[in-house]
Amino acid sequence: MRGKKLERTSKLINLSGKIAIVMNVKKFIGPAAATSLNDLGAKVICHDESFKNKKHLNDFAKKYPGFIPLSYQEPLKIAETTLELFGKIDTLISNDSFPAIKSKVEQCDLENLGKGLKFLVMRPYEAVASVVPVMKDQNSGKIILVTSAAPIRGLANYSMYATARGAANALTLSLSRELAKYNIQVNAVAPNYIESPSYFPESLLADDSIRRKIISNIPLGRLGQPKEVASLIAFLASSGGDFITGQIIPVDGGWS
Repeated sequence: MRGKKLERTSKLINLSGKIAIVMNVKKFIGPAAATSLNDLGAKVICHDESFKNKKHLNDFAKKYPGFIPLSYQEPLKIAETTLELFGKIDTLISNDSFPAIKSKVEQCDLENLGKGLKFLVMRPYEAVASVVPVMKDQNSGKIILVTSAAPIRGLANYSMYATARGAANALTLSLSRELAKYNIQVNAVAPNYIESPSYFPESLLADDSIRRKIISNIPLGRLGQPKEVASLIAFLASSGGDFITGQIIPVDGGWS
């Protein structure tokens, strides 16, 4: 009986036959998310700015032979190519990043604020817009934005970053209501304190005193790992996430 229960549970995270697009695959949670989806059976189409360089694309393809990297940069072209190759798009992972610049509000550089909004709001908006017509036609789809827990709690001296990430969280909520009638689930995974070079420079964490100070902010007493965020992404992309939409889910060890 127990074996049957485990078998039924395992089917919730089976992604065999699913087609997923991961944007900015080489950044932050991208490699772990793509690997998790691939390991569970999905075909993973990968975008990254560096793929404009053919060598970078080929190097990535050799390192991750199960993935399908595309050189295209326009989300619409990526969606069209995916549709031509596989006839559907089941999941979009919008894994967008921009440095969290420390600044007091009175010293805010509006140019940096604008860049943050471009990379963390406008780019995921464009990516979502490119796949929605396909998902509407097939009456199904999963859209998962990688955002941040920072705007949930607030982060002193990082108001530019928190503002942009907060806008992405708001985008998630609005899209979930707009697209629910088409059986499209839209959620945000909101990490913080993840041990990744895209988040904390390795040189910073190599200093034990700084590492301990950082960890002192986390109730669980350790840094999170990209694969832990990726596990949640994979679950939301699976049938287990079919009744979950409009959620901003922190992955931050209890910080928020």
